[in-house]
Amino acid sequence: MNRLNEKDIVKIFQDKLGNKKFIPEDVEFFKIGKKYVVVKVDTLVESTDMPYGTKLEDAARKSIISCVSDFAAKGVEPNFGIVSLTIPKRYSNTKIENLATGFAKTAKEFHIKILGGDTNEGTELVISFSLFGITEKIVKRKGAKSNDIIITSGPFGYSSAGLNILLKNKKYSKRFGVKAKKTVFRPDCKLVFGLKNKNYFSSAMDSSDGLSTTLIEMSNQSKSKFIINKLPTEADVVDFANSNKLNIKNLIFNGGEEYEIVSTINPRHITRVKKYAKKHHIRLYEIGFVSKGSGVFYQENNKLTRIKDGGWQHFQKS
Repeated sequence: MNRLNEKDIVKIFQDKLGNKKFIPEDVEFFKIGKKYVVVKVDTLVESTDMPYGTKLEDAARKSIISCVSDFAAKGVEPNFGIVSLTIPKRYSNTKIENLATGFAKTAKEFHIKILGGDTNEGTELVISFSLFGITEKIVKRKGAKSNDIIITSGPFGYSSAGLNILLKNKKYSKRFGVKAKKTVFRPDCKLVFGLKNKNYFSSAMDSSDGLSTTLIEMSNQSKSKFIINKLPTEADVVDFANSNKLNIKNLIFNGGEEYEIVSTINPRHITRVKKYAKKHHIRLYEIGFVSKGSGVFYQENNKLTRIKDGGWQHFQKS
């Protein structure tokens, strides 16, 4: 029997639930009056999402960040949260307090009120966090137009490098190791950037499943061709890749868990967005442009190479 991948499983549920016309977004939403109620749920599982060395406080934070990052890409302010916890019986009082502290600090950081939730007992830690907000406008994954500029709200490659260090013992300098591992254990997201600049985005998406996945999804939904002519990364990531004989494009396009906003912007708005980014110390990357056609391509020396979807997917077929 063939193993199902994540997309196969989702399609089965869509068909059974009568939602065959479902269009994937970063969040779910429905309208009440003139406003949208926006909901996001994400699940963190100890065995698959917590590399050795992850602190429980950071695990709690990451479960919230994964939802807030999706709100950031949609330009939606988060308001309320609900948390469901599956906790091993062996957990001590101190461990429970560390989890609670992580939720409390992160909720305060993003001005979220956690209303409550549910607890259960299991063999490993599982955190399901649900986030809620209300807005009049949502930036969708579709909407990119020809000549739009493609940007990212930060660099790519650090989280993939960090996982290579933690899981595969790759060599690294002390300074780079601290930076790369921090992106794995305590990732950040650009909520305020998304809220302040959403009116300039023609389309946008959270990048946590991998840059290649993100670009291909946006290209497909916008029915446009995305041409990438600059890698959104820094010299130390390139040095790390070279010293370990790793493919730099694979690190950048297929790493995942960067929690950056990938968006398309009409050229007439790019100066305003860049000005905001500079003022607030955000490293903005112009990585390409939109044109007529379909697919995502990397342009190098006037040659176009198709970018394939190599991002993260649960239940991947071996």
